[in-house]
Amino acid sequence: MTKLSEIALNGLALGSVYALIALGFVVIFKASGVMNFAHASLLLLGGYVIAKLHEDLGFALAVLVGVAVTAVAAGLIEALFIRGLGKVELHVLTILTIGIDILLTTELVRRIGSDKLSLGDPWGGDAVTIGDATVAKARIAAIITAVVLIGIFFAAFRFTSWGLSMRAASEDREAAALMGVRMKRVQLIAWCIAGALAAVAAVFLTASPTPGLDRTTGLVALKAFPAAVLGGMDSALGALIGAMLIGLSEALAAGYQSDLDALGGGVSGVAPYVVMILILLWRPTGLLGSKELSRV
Repeated sequence: MTKLSEIALNGLALGSVYALIALGFVVIFKASGVMNFAHASLLLLGGYVIAKLHEDLGFALAVLVGVAVTAVAAGLIEALFIRGLGKVELHVLTILTIGIDILLTTELVRRIGSDKLSLGDPWGGDAVTIGDATVAKARIAAIITAVVLIGIFFAAFRFTSWGLSMRAASEDREAAALMGVRMKRVQLIAWCIAGALAAVAAVFLTASPTPGLDRTTGLVALKAFPAAVLGGMDSALGALIGAMLIGLSEALAAGYQSDLDALGGGVSGVAPYVVMILILLWRPTGLLGSKELSRV
């Protein structure tokens, strides 16, 4: 029972981090209709900036600068390539984000090399005991931080003018623009928020028991993509639920790896995609995705 409790807490912590990343995918898709595959490189950028600055600025200030830099980088991608190209098909813009991801990741990987960079988090390898379960403090911090940030996001989405504009844009971007919604501002803010959340996620993806930031850290963002898809790409709540399912399934697969030897090694790595496929077979639009209706 102790093992299961520890796996569940680790799964919730992992799901919380995935939720921050998945919200980035969803908020961009809702605002601009683009699947941003450059999200992985933005996460790596945020982690890299924090890793380079934490010794000089301290952890907290380095995180603030890393979040700001990543938000600005995401905003520049939107302004220069998504909005800057004018009226281009959405699928073309989605493919463009893959190219941006390759370019940015290549440069960051060149800078990181074979090193494992520490982000200087204050939790280190400390652990805390909850009941019979022992969990790294970084995992608990991940859950608390995610709850706070996601709560702020949903409050802004529900009660601010930007949130109202986002909801209108997600329903019908053309109609929203005709009704006076400033789509350029809505899209820019959405991309900046997604970048900021990715930088925060990088902190917890590289904290203990992970050895630090390396060239493969950005690939973890791709595990959050199934969470956004199975939740419904246009549903923030669906992304949250999907992230928890993905995090728990990956933690369970890793925790009981010895019992799954018949399926081969590395089951935890493919578990998110297996869960996504199974749910999409049941609900093709995702758990809370909107169904498109066609008039005939």
